[in-house]
Amino acid sequence: MAGAGSAREIVVVRPVRTRRDLSAFIKVPHSVFVDDAAWIPPLHLERRLHLSPRHNAYFQHAHWQGWVAYRDGQPVGRISAQIDELERQHHGADRGQFGFLDATDDPAVFTALFRAAEEWLAAAGAHRIRGPFNFSINQECGLLVDGFEHPPMVMMGHGLPYYEAHLHHLGYQTAKDLLAFWIDSDFEHPPVMRSLLKRYARRIRVRPMDGGKVGEEFELLRTIFNDAWANNWGFVPFTEAEFSDIGKQMRLFVSDDLVQIAEVDGVAAAFMICLPNLNEAIRDLDGRLLPFGWAKALWRLRRHRVKTSRIVLMGVRPQYHDSPLGAALAMSVIGASLAPAMRQGIEGGELSWILEDNGGLLNILEALGARPYKRYRIFEKTLPAASAPQG
Repeated sequence: MAGAGSAREIVVVRPVRTRRDLSAFIKVPHSVFVDDAAWIPPLHLERRLHLSPRHNAYFQHAHWQGWVAYRDGQPVGRISAQIDELERQHHGADRGQFGFLDATDDPAVFTALFRAAEEWLAAAGAHRIRGPFNFSINQECGLLVDGFEHPPMVMMGHGLPYYEAHLHHLGYQTAKDLLAFWIDSDFEHPPVMRSLLKRYARRIRVRPMDGGKVGEEFELLRTIFNDAWANNWGFVPFTEAEFSDIGKQMRLFVSDDLVQIAEVDGVAAAFMICLPNLNEAIRDLDGRLLPFGWAKALWRLRRHRVKTSRIVLMGVRPQYHDSPLGAALAMSVIGASLAPAMRQGIEGGELSWILEDNGGLLNILEALGARPYKRYRIFEKTLPAASAPQG
């Protein structure tokens, strides 16, 4: 237990230990965002499964601790800290992460939450900390710092403008910015891109996922993704179990033609996955599926009542990066993914997230008429040497 503030306004931080604690952790955003019309409550059941070591393959290589901050018995904030051994293998044995940050606009609350997270991470041998990650860079990540007026897309976070100032006050600095772009489904390739696609038309074949071989197809996508992103900032590879989980979840509401695979001379070289925006379907459910929320969400998805989408995963093999053929591959899968989405009534979609310095992809999106409309930020901090355990 950790505390901050005066005796009259004490902030008490309690670790998540029990099922009841976990429920409180999941429900904290309801009080933080109570006056924010843009926020969409995530499904409580989905959050519980995501936070469960029994149901989330992430925990095969990681462990976490969560905390809830209370004032006068009322929840006013939450945070998590996690140690990901796979992330440490790629970026250093002294790494730790924080995530699931939501809190009222109160420096005492932020101070108490981060004190608990930093002490836990230091005890686990970490003194370089990055976040927010919910839980990893391959899941929800980044703190929203621009675009607060727009509702969060499926599997993307939300935030409030004051979060960033509190992090800076606690010594956290910008590590990297992530961008979200918006693109209309009826976009047209500019002449230079049409010429490029025509140039490689005989070599590039784009096809939808084979629904009869879902396991094989998602393993193929995983190898392309890990290959494509291996040299990017913050990269942590998807494990086979993690990507298999993604495939199982997506099969519930993603048709085969929303997963497009591009081949070069018969060899898979790029892919893209477009998700109907589940958040649009659950916006008025207040996080609850029972008694009739599940039926309402399913009806909206199947009756094409969802008008927005998110391009959630994309990869192009590195041998094609920074080349005309690579650009043609990216344009091919973007176009092939959005075309069936438009047939399903999707009017536009978010491409997210994209590293701020991924110049090649940013140029392609700009040429397609996509526009940046949200910015997320990863923060980092080095703890004083004395705070980290010795030996």
